[in-house]
Amino acid sequence: MLSFETIAEAHDRIRPYIHRTPVLTNQTINERAGADLYFKCENFQKIGAFKARGGTNAVLQVAQNREGTAITTHSSGNHAQAVAYAARQVGLPAYIVMPRNAPQVKKDAVRGYGAEVIECEPTLDAREQGVRDIIARTGAVLVHPFDDDRVIAGQATAAKELIEDAGQTTPFQVIMAPVGGGGLLSGTALATHYLSPGSRVVAGEPAGAADAVLSFQSGKVEKAPFIDTIADGLLTSLSERTLSIIRAHVSEILTVSDAEIVAAMRLVWERMKIIIEPSCAVPLAVVLKHPDRFAGQKIGIILTGGNVDLGKLPF
Repeated sequence: MLSFETIAEAHDRIRPYIHRTPVLTNQTINERAGADLYFKCENFQKIGAFKARGGTNAVLQVAQNREGTAITTHSSGNHAQAVAYAARQVGLPAYIVMPRNAPQVKKDAVRGYGAEVIECEPTLDAREQGVRDIIARTGAVLVHPFDDDRVIAGQATAAKELIEDAGQTTPFQVIMAPVGGGGLLSGTALATHYLSPGSRVVAGEPAGAADAVLSFQSGKVEKAPFIDTIADGLLTSLSERTLSIIRAHVSEILTVSDAEIVAAMRLVWERMKIIIEPSCAVPLAVVLKHPDRFAGQKIGIILTGGNVDLGKLPF
């Protein structure tokens, strides 16, 4: 298991390249939820998402250790931007495999950071084959979106900051994050374990990509029975690495429908006046769906990102 020292070292390493994002509250949303919610606004992060943390931590170490002369990964968007951004910081070329149906705004952003985008069919097999082809052609080093300790350590720094900035005097009773491949949730769970051990970690997952909840129950990596969700950033299954951390340190995983996700997303846009993407709204949707479960509690929520295609808003 990753040590606290590894997470702290990651934080020190990436500090010059990231924002220490604000923690915001909203009275109207608190009243609606019946709880005290503290939102860690990673939608204000570099590249518009928390993924800048893990991608930067991994790429910096690849460069420092001279592991290769190029970087590659596969991603539907935010991790792709993170790796492209980090590779530009260290002067390495980046080759990013992205599904052809990834949001255009995310593909454009990756190219804007100077990376080469290789489009593929929207399946995990196609993404992984694309990366293998790039490695064979260029010798690039893979920075996996979540199945990588260096990425997980970087993602853990978001919860570390949340706890340091808003959970010291009165600890959080619950800390929440969405779950896709589990990199953020693993990092959140570890940071909470070390810094706020009395807090429960609860994950939110779309009902239309509900693999993590099944894996959490069975103890082995499961596939979602079907994929149909607006939360395009949460379509990936867990890895053995992330599942082991999640089962050790996460209390529960709760699912929400797309309608509930969109309602939570709209509420944040309307009441907080900030842009978040559908995947980002999943934990708030969980709180709103289960008011009795969270009533009266102090809850920290990581708002994961704000990279939306403004031409395709769901409201």
